[in-house]
Amino acid sequence: MKAKAAGNILFLVIAVLLTSNTYVMGQPEKIKVEGGWIQGSAENGLTIFRGIPFAAPPVGGLRWREPQPVEKWDSVRLTTRFAHSPIQAGNPAAGKSEDCLYLNVWTPAKSANEHLPVLVWIYGGGFSAGSTAESWYDGEQLAKKGVVFVSIAYRVGQLGFLAHPELSAENPGHVSGNYGLLDQIAGLKWIQKNIAAFGGDPDKVTIFGESAGAISVSMLCASPLAKGLFRGAISQSGASFGPTRPVTYPGENMKTLKQAEAEGEEYLRKARVSSLAELRKMDAEKLPMGWGTGSAWPIIDGYVLPEDQYKLYQEGKYNDVPVLIGYNSDEGLSFLPEKTPKEFIENVKLRYGRFAGDLLNAYPVGENTITKTARDLVRDAAFGWHNWTWARLQSETGKSKVYYYCFDQHPVYPKDSPDFGHGSPHAQDVSYVFQHIDPTNTQTTKSDLEISAAMGTYWINFTKYGNPNGKDVPAWPAFTNSKPVVMYFSQTPHTGPVPGEKSLKVLDMYFKWRITAEGERWVNSK
Repeated sequence: MKAKAAGNILFLVIAVLLTSNTYVMGQPEKIKVEGGWIQGSAENGLTIFRGIPFAAPPVGGLRWREPQPVEKWDSVRLTTRFAHSPIQAGNPAAGKSEDCLYLNVWTPAKSANEHLPVLVWIYGGGFSAGSTAESWYDGEQLAKKGVVFVSIAYRVGQLGFLAHPELSAENPGHVSGNYGLLDQIAGLKWIQKNIAAFGGDPDKVTIFGESAGAISVSMLCASPLAKGLFRGAISQSGASFGPTRPVTYPGENMKTLKQAEAEGEEYLRKARVSSLAELRKMDAEKLPMGWGTGSAWPIIDGYVLPEDQYKLYQEGKYNDVPVLIGYNSDEGLSFLPEKTPKEFIENVKLRYGRFAGDLLNAYPVGENTITKTARDLVRDAAFGWHNWTWARLQSETGKSKVYYYCFDQHPVYPKDSPDFGHGSPHAQDVSYVFQHIDPTNTQTTKSDLEISAAMGTYWINFTKYGNPNGKDVPAWPAFTNSKPVVMYFSQTPHTGPVPGEKSLKVLDMYFKWRITAEGERWVNSK
């Protein structure tokens, strides 16, 4: 009888191990998620799951539709390799496919009951490119700091954001576009339902992204569809507080649904088809894709984004969560199309009209070169003004704290260097946050390592507590309109004033005018 009882107990133990979400002897046990069982891999003290489907493949009749529930599978699904990246003009890591709605998880948890905070990455790429499989987005080092790290894929380019009258007509809400944002929301909903199986806490989710990923973060903070899906947000070089404009510029990228539908009709002509049905039948890789081909940016559709984000924040109609936001000191280096001061001045006049003179005084250009002071207009129009505005409006209308930063980590270049006067360009901060600064590289300085360590600590503290502060890092005061303090990552972490605030106030006059009836008439007449 004793032997039989012992055998029954052993059977029960084995049964529990085979049906529960546990990790046995350093090897990941299978985990049950929405859709079925998955199996990851044990790597460097973490359990990593790559290529978990969170929605049905958006192919065939699901092209240009909201993401649908994930399709179930029967056997244990091996999730040890990244899924294909979304269709785009270039050649992303892991290849590309229209079947692209997958996410990845790095977890340090040894059991499902650890309830760790969750940090969710949304990649950039101008909404026309991007991949979770890029090596610089590897979440290993951040996960080792005590969080469950997740990266979400979403549709980009025209497959992610095409609007068209036929698409709006077939939609119950009579809207179209913004499928890429809906993918992100679907991924966040999947996390709410499933992340506990990985040792994560669905009530402690923080979203973060860079560039288009950061713009996405700001839009998710404004979208009623994302309410309750996260408790904190980090935005690195990106936000969207500019008004709509028929001819867009960096910082004024948004269109109305009507404008985007008209652009979608032009897109069909470029694709040489006469109907949506024909366009759906086209091979995804033969579709016109990439920058400059239209319909590849989020829009104000009245559904995902109900209104101009500036107005939503003025009225307090947003997801009021703590935010950590900022940008790099010389973003203009990466987004300056002009080659000469003359060309720069002409384009400023074209974009800003009667405000051009004041802006050229506030952001002066050199006689023979486009100096950093001029590049800062590009930086602030696309990034600085939006983050500054986000910080001011949330401080005025919200309850949650704002932490504002400027990344300015770079060598001091000699006067005879072609890089003299350069600051930190777009995306330089990513490797610092992800803890990918190589200490063995001869170009790496002690200051680089200090800045990277500080940023990693601040980002993880914010994920864990909703506040970046803690031991081993300088105090980071919250930004308020009465005390507009900014954390600078420049040789050392230290606080200072808003970068170029005097010039920003001139630019702010332009943006405030743009949302007036006169400003709208002016852009629509051009």
